[in-house]
Amino acid sequence: MADTLYVTDLDKTLMRNDLTVSEFTVREMNRLIDEGVKITYATARSFTSAYDITKDIHFRVPVITRTGTTFADQINAREIETAFFCEENIEELRSLLPVIDRCGFTSVYIDGKMYKIFLEGPKCPESQGYIEYYKSKEDKRLRFVETMDELWEGDISYITLIASQEELAPYYDKVKTSDRWECIFQKDAYREEYWLEICPKDATKAKSVLKLKERLGCDKVVVFGDSLNDLPMFEIADVACAVSNGMDEVKKVADVIIGSNEEDGVVNYILNDIG
Repeated sequence: MADTLYVTDLDKTLMRNDLTVSEFTVREMNRLIDEGVKITYATARSFTSAYDITKDIHFRVPVITRTGTTFADQINAREIETAFFCEENIEELRSLLPVIDRCGFTSVYIDGKMYKIFLEGPKCPESQGYIEYYKSKEDKRLRFVETMDELWEGDISYITLIASQEELAPYYDKVKTSDRWECIFQKDAYREEYWLEICPKDATKAKSVLKLKERLGCDKVVVFGDSLNDLPMFEIADVACAVSNGMDEVKKVADVIIGSNEEDGVVNYILNDIG
């Protein structure tokens, strides 16, 4: 019997539309994990954000966050491996993304802790909405600096721009062709805004899944997803499963269509797969 690694996306895949995971999924996943089944998740969310939602599931396999930038230990609630931009790439991205002052932030590690660094001043509505949401949660990771130099200081692992599709599209065109970093441009799963996210080279969901497969000695990978940023995972998987609520482009290339995120599609597939 193949030693299988199961990897699920979170938003709109494992998580329901109300941003929770069902009691059934939590209970059955924990039972499967206790029985030795290798299950993890790969998400664009930061580990802090993902952990707040999934903390009741005791993932023993390292989880993949920030689109492959960071591996984390769910049991001990800590990040264990993070990729960073080199100084040369930071200087180039700084020149390509002047709009970051009003619609974005850098994710910077200081003394081992990640902070979201924003430049003080007016923001576009989409970025301001993001700030207000996390301020309402009293998120201590938010930091505001006075100069552009401060925005780009430290160990930077992730660059995020949040605005309208029209505003961000020209900047995506500037960064998408480079082989010196990875980038994703897509609509938010829950709102109309668009996100342009840039990661260090080789920091992708797909490449991180392959690293994990090798480290664990697994010989088969089954992945679950719903959106365009899951397609690279589909390409490297032995079995690619799309939830029925997923985008048509994703379902078209999936090997299997499973139940929706509201129907515990992921855990039901795993239960059936292991017999």
